[in-house]
Amino acid sequence: MNRLAELLNAYDPHKPLADAATIPSGWYTDSSVADLERRAVFSAAWQMIGRVDDVREPGQFITAEIAGEPVAVVRGRDGVLRGFFNVCRHHAAAVLTQACGTASLLRCPYHGWTYTLEGALKGAPEFEEVRGFERSDNGLVPLAIDTWEPFVFVRLDARGPTLADCVGDLAPRVAKLNLPELRFVARRAYEVGCNWKVYVDNYLDGGYHVPHAHKSLGSVLDYQAYSIENGPRFCQQSSPIEPGGDAATAAVRGGRMAYYYWLYPNFMLNWYEGVMDTNLVVPRGVDRCEVVFDYYFAAAAAADESRIRQSIAVSERVQEEDRLVCESVQRGLRSRAYDVGRLSVRREAGEHLFHRLLHADLTAGLRAEDVIPW
Repeated sequence: MNRLAELLNAYDPHKPLADAATIPSGWYTDSSVADLERRAVFSAAWQMIGRVDDVREPGQFITAEIAGEPVAVVRGRDGVLRGFFNVCRHHAAAVLTQACGTASLLRCPYHGWTYTLEGALKGAPEFEEVRGFERSDNGLVPLAIDTWEPFVFVRLDARGPTLADCVGDLAPRVAKLNLPELRFVARRAYEVGCNWKVYVDNYLDGGYHVPHAHKSLGSVLDYQAYSIENGPRFCQQSSPIEPGGDAATAAVRGGRMAYYYWLYPNFMLNWYEGVMDTNLVVPRGVDRCEVVFDYYFAAAAAADESRIRQSIAVSERVQEEDRLVCESVQRGLRSRAYDVGRLSVRREAGEHLFHRLLHADLTAGLRAEDVIPW
């Protein structure tokens, strides 16, 4: 049995939460696990790539990199939103080189191959004498695309469950929050020196770390009433908001309830009355990830620059506290003193779900690769 199979088999996904342990430390430190995740998790899962508002008009586009693949989403002249691999069919250069923008045609900057907004090859300079070349066979390669609430998602694999199937019962829960009433105002990206799963684990510990690592945030949350509910591929954490507490935090984290949603594998949505931020956790190496925050506010608050700055400052303080603890965990995962840890039944049901879903994807991916003939 090879090292990767041994690592996967070291975790038992069938144990109930009361008997379960975490996934082994090697899952966070071994590059072969990270390679398999790119193929079996991030290629197969729907990934949030941007906002519908950024691609409402014909010619508007957004680009990203998912599991090492350059991708683009473009609104066609026919009004249809399409996803493509952002790779020219000539010599593989990126066709779109900006993060977002508007174009009338998609022109590769390398040799000038030009594609329509619908992905069809329109122009291939100086190819008149090439035999057996059909423009119709050389359009941009499409990928799966769908939208949910204000978000655009893509999937690299041609086959797989629909986005609606993956979101499942999370959809009506989020619909009650009236996200269309919120306005996007800012994006921040943070590099964290930990494996992406460490960051997700931290998010899914059911508020366990909040009284210890986030004292200001914890001062406005009712820790004893904090609840955790799992769906097939999502986790909802919620807490009543308590009056008082840290003044700066209470000023921008008000209302009656706080909701924290995670959608497998790496998308989070954090909602307070009139305020929301989303988090996308992007692997950048076995011990490094990028966390992208998008900030949304209710219409009235979106016009108040002082309130926006204050709210983002509170979020950034929490993010810095999370960065410090996640980087500490990553260092500890390489210690000979640690391999697995037990889970709190009261708090860590979301983390247990995450580990079981991850195990299912990784073992299925490894089995599929084992039967491919060389």
